[in-house]
Amino acid sequence: MPLLPESVRRLAAWCAVVLLVAGVGWIVIRLCEVLRTAVVPVLLALLGTALLGPLYRRLVRARVQRSLAAGLTCVAVVAVVGGAVYIVVAALVDTGDQIIASVRQAVRALTKHFGAAGTGLDDLIGNARKLLGKYGGTAASNVLSGVGVVGEYLAMALLALLLVFFFLRDSHRAAAALRSVAPGARGEELEAMARRAFGAVQGFMRGTTLIALIDAVCITVGLLILRVPGAIGLGALVFVGAYIPYLGAFISGTVSVLVALADRGFVIALWALGVVLAVQVLEGHVLQPVIQSRTVQMHPAVVLLAITAGASVAGIIGILLSVPLTAAAVGVVDELRERHTAAGPSDS
Repeated sequence: MPLLPESVRRLAAWCAVVLLVAGVGWIVIRLCEVLRTAVVPVLLALLGTALLGPLYRRLVRARVQRSLAAGLTCVAVVAVVGGAVYIVVAALVDTGDQIIASVRQAVRALTKHFGAAGTGLDDLIGNARKLLGKYGGTAASNVLSGVGVVGEYLAMALLALLLVFFFLRDSHRAAAALRSVAPGARGEELEAMARRAFGAVQGFMRGTTLIALIDAVCITVGLLILRVPGAIGLGALVFVGAYIPYLGAFISGTVSVLVALADRGFVIALWALGVVLAVQVLEGHVLQPVIQSRTVQMHPAVVLLAITAGASVAGIIGILLSVPLTAAAVGVVDELRERHTAAGPSDS
């Protein structure tokens, strides 16, 4: 006679499974943190390969040699990304003084309205100067460490670009490589899961890119009609920010409204806010359901949890990678569930 009831033993077994999975996941996360300079470029390269695959295959179908096609694809992405970054930075630099002036004026108005004359922006600037003089050495060391971090990110970006070249050029060998890892029936199952995961990431990247392009065009046209300076650069910022769900749209929309407030006044800023909100409503109720209806569908709560977890693990890089990786995981789970459902009746 067993010492424990059947329900308790099942609960204990599930607890053991959950603890084992959590332990393995924790070890994997820690290894990724230690090896982030190698892991992050690989993940970024996979995302780039998923996004740039159609262009590469079109070049190959046009009888362009594989290495040349991969090289041309990488050159194209460098030109597009570099141009977008230049436009965004140039637009923000041109309107940066106006944004700072509008914020200064708003703070002074608020402090005057609430009677807090002693806590105005000028006092804050004076206190900041005192703190800078007191802790100047620490600030300088932080600047140097920041320069080192920027250099590390540039190195990872370069490595990711090189990996995109090799992943595109040798993509036709991926299936054979997976089968060699686990030959037989397990190899087919591994290949099916990998294809499902990559398809989910590919669908997510394509859908996000198309939605980002539509959002950027709509907001750019609205800002041009309102004669907001730097409208093209702000549209490029909207396009880049769309790859970070929710948070990216909030940041890019806030910057657009601030620029409108700095140069065109309060009324035009309200119109710019209306344009941003209208585009976001269009995205949430029309673009997302229509464009991404054939890709992996994730509940907004899952997306928010993924972004939070990614930020806590790897900061900005984690925010960028969290949603595509979650989409890949959902694709693998769906593949396993379908295989288990299909195998169920035959086993009975």
